[in-house]
Amino acid sequence: MMRNMPAREAGGRRKRIVIRVILGLIGILLIYTIFVGSTIWNYAQRTVNIPSDAAIVLGAAVWEGKPSPVFQARIDHALWLYDRQYVDKLIFTGGRSSEDELAESEVARQYAMEHGVPESDILVETASTITEQNLHYANEIGDAARLSSYLIVSDPLHMKRAMMMAEDMGLEANPSPASRSAYQSLRSKVPFLIREVFYYIGYQLVAPFR
Repeated sequence: MMRNMPAREAGGRRKRIVIRVILGLIGILLIYTIFVGSTIWNYAQRTVNIPSDAAIVLGAAVWEGKPSPVFQARIDHALWLYDRQYVDKLIFTGGRSSEDELAESEVARQYAMEHGVPESDILVETASTITEQNLHYANEIGDAARLSSYLIVSDPLHMKRAMMMAEDMGLEANPSPASRSAYQSLRSKVPFLIREVFYYIGYQLVAPFR
């Protein structure tokens, strides 16, 4: 019985070490998650409205052929930039779901034209379904049109991740978050922030392997 005591004690020590390591890793992950969340939250306040060739409007849902409140707020902000001559062109992004007749970008183009923007000043891509694709295809369209500088338009809490992606793509871009975002209350912002933290960390983990 006494001979088994050292082995039991050694096993107990190893178990305690493993538990401490696991708790330490959980603590580090928690601290990093809080740090990312605060970074995203603080970045949401950043607006750099400088004259640029075009505004890239990141896609969002459409409802029965009309922009959803989230998408409309983004489009309205882009129209504000256009009307005040911060940008010469508007690039709308977003593909078509199986339930819609028009792509998100096509709905946005229609909305912008109804509000006085000439069709010649609107560019659209209809293939994207996620933020990274929004920016990738917008970049291709911009290159083809010989555009080189952009203002990225989306909801404030989306801007940190969008700008990180734009930078990775080599886009010369600045953030211009929608001033009248549909996400105004704390109750709507918190789930958005949680989702953005998850996607932001996920992108950081995957990006080095691309």
